[in-house]
Amino acid sequence: MASSLLKTFLLLSAIFCTRSWAVISSSSSSTATLDTHLVSIKSVCKSTPYPDACFDSLKLSISVDINITPNILSYLLQTLQIAISEAGKVLDLFSTINGDSGIVEKQRGAIRDCKELHQITITSLQRSMSWIQSDDARKLSDARAFLSAALTNKNTCLEGLDSATGPLKPVLVQSIISSYKHVSNSLSLLPKPAPQKMKGGSNRRLMGFPAWLSPRDRRILQSSGGDYNPSDIITVAKDGTGNFTTITAAINFAPSYKSDRIIIYVREGIYKENVDIPSFKTNIVLLGDGADSTVITGSRSMGDGWTTFSSATLGVSGNGFLARDMAFMNTAGPGKQQAVALRVNADLSAVYRCKIVGYQDTLYVHSFRQFYRESDIYGTVDFICGNAAVVFQGCNMIARLPIPGQFNVITAQARDNPDMDTGISIQNCSILASDDLSSKSGSVKSYLGRPWTTYSRTVYMESYIDSLIDPSGWVEWSGDQGLDTLYYGEYENSGPGSDTDGRVTWPGYHIMDYEDARAFTVSEFIAGDQWLDSTSFPYDDGV
Repeated sequence: MASSLLKTFLLLSAIFCTRSWAVISSSSSSTATLDTHLVSIKSVCKSTPYPDACFDSLKLSISVDINITPNILSYLLQTLQIAISEAGKVLDLFSTINGDSGIVEKQRGAIRDCKELHQITITSLQRSMSWIQSDDARKLSDARAFLSAALTNKNTCLEGLDSATGPLKPVLVQSIISSYKHVSNSLSLLPKPAPQKMKGGSNRRLMGFPAWLSPRDRRILQSSGGDYNPSDIITVAKDGTGNFTTITAAINFAPSYKSDRIIIYVREGIYKENVDIPSFKTNIVLLGDGADSTVITGSRSMGDGWTTFSSATLGVSGNGFLARDMAFMNTAGPGKQQAVALRVNADLSAVYRCKIVGYQDTLYVHSFRQFYRESDIYGTVDFICGNAAVVFQGCNMIARLPIPGQFNVITAQARDNPDMDTGISIQNCSILASDDLSSKSGSVKSYLGRPWTTYSRTVYMESYIDSLIDPSGWVEWSGDQGLDTLYYGEYENSGPGSDTDGRVTWPGYHIMDYEDARAFTVSEFIAGDQWLDSTSFPYDDGV
């Protein structure tokens, strides 16, 4: 079964990968020698981010049976198996942490975040190994997305632990760093799938349900409000006329690990609660009565001692999440630092006709593959941030008035590894100023984005950019960090803020052509034509 996939690996690497994997042949004799193994391993590991860790892990395999012919697939699987083993040891270390563990959190939720994210990482690694062994070349994109998410989990955990103290902290931090070196090496060894062949132009996709979607799910996703059949859904209503009065209670009631959609209809009302959808609550769908009618609101912030990750009013870790016709708000205020309204670290998630309102870090597109359509996102500093592979279409990004001395930044993308298939793609959207910001025209600078990390990647395509955006377009994070390794691009935008004559001259800034833009479309960037039809949400698949 694996032999066919190996052929795919070798073909893809020869055509699409920039690295040279030519030195992976066996010896001329039928029996591979120890020296052949070592030479082959060194050749493969030389191209990984951590060659020493790669070599130390792969040389263990030659003690098992040196008569096995070395190949790239066996090396990849061995590296991934080591990553799973080392991740398990870190999880064991986390299990020893309690109130007397020697780690003092200065921000609430740091250890809890790490435990949750690390458990998601282990599942991601296990699923990636299964996909790689499945003899299905289409699963390469899935494996790459899950390995990229695992590396993002590491960064989030370390950020949360940064302000912690205690004798166990150095041990934990070093264990995390060492463990994830193997994840990074695994991602670097996994080839990128071939680009799809697409005709010119963009096709609107709407209600094109796939054959595998159940009739029940089709019926519900095409319905709204009073059209729902009570037997098909869980209803939340503040007045007690539904199944539950809180969204959290409905999430807790929902079955775990479901392959069918779990529909939760949230009737009109303001729900003051912080809602968490854990990783084992899959395929949750939240449907509201409209973005001005059904509102989830909270006020957690870093200013009040929460981590950015745990500050979210709605935090989503369960894959297959959908939301429609609702609002998510964080009312902590512009002076409370990071305060997330919606955080999504769930694969194949989509949000349609929603309102996401906050100030700093409003929408945390943390990881995996995500899609946002016809939604309004309000904020000030870095108000769309994270390291997902995410596409926005037909959305309004609305900058608000920050506190004195601050400037506005629409995006802060956190890709820190060139192998990650992540970034922010903003297509056919509008970049606007709120009324309070417009009244202070000229006194507050606003920018399209800044590099949270060194390989930050963000593009604006076919969008309207109003005059609030500074002529330079983009702004530094810290000195020259990432200016030559980031990828920031603009393609066929319009509006008074879209003039590129005064833009930054960084090596990583690009005026994109059509082929550049194609790489950031729904079909190419998030494999949207393979899953978005099942959501009932419209989308455009190309440029």
